[in-house]
Amino acid sequence: MSDMAGGVVAQVEIVALLVSPVHAYEGRPQDGPLVDPLDGVVDRVTVRAGLGLVGDRYFNQPVHRKAAVTVFAVEALEELADGLDLAAVPNPHLVRRNVVLRGFPVDTLAARRLADGTRVDGQVFSIDSGFGPVRFQAHRPANPCAWMDVAVAPGAFKGLRGRGGVRCEPLDDGELRLGPAVLTV
Repeated sequence: MSDMAGGVVAQVEIVALLVSPVHAYEGRPQDGPLVDPLDGVVDRVTVRAGLGLVGDRYFNQPVHRKAAVTVFAVEALEELADGLDLAAVPNPHLVRRNVVLRGFPVDTLAARRLADGTRVDGQVFSIDSGFGPVRFQAHRPANPCAWMDVAVAPGAFKGLRGRGGVRCEPLDDGELRLGPAVLTV
């Protein structure tokens, strides 16, 4: 990571992408997830400004405009696996986040409240995976839900608190693909 003209530039890797028309973690966790007929796993996504990821369940949903894309740091799963003594790091697609990165603490981008109650807006950042930078406005944290204990591992719900990623609004049209990328804040 390096600072350039007041910003941060980080070499990252996009390790997983998910675009799903199905909200698989709906209802009661004990009933199990809904079947995603397409499984949602892709190697490239199309981003549309103000709308989200083409083909995703939150695309062009007005109520989700500021949360259309979720970004997650795979390091949270690696730390979770270590903390829960899991035999292997869980598959990053299980957290159902759209863009999973390695190399940057994405949770730091989210809006937050200071001790005195003052709200601090989330940051604008871009990801460039070779097709040109795509800017996102980070908004609120993508808090984990009870489904994590079922889909990922017992204890994951609590273990991912504060590290569930960030909900974002895309500001540019563009493309993202798996592999090396540059994240700029």
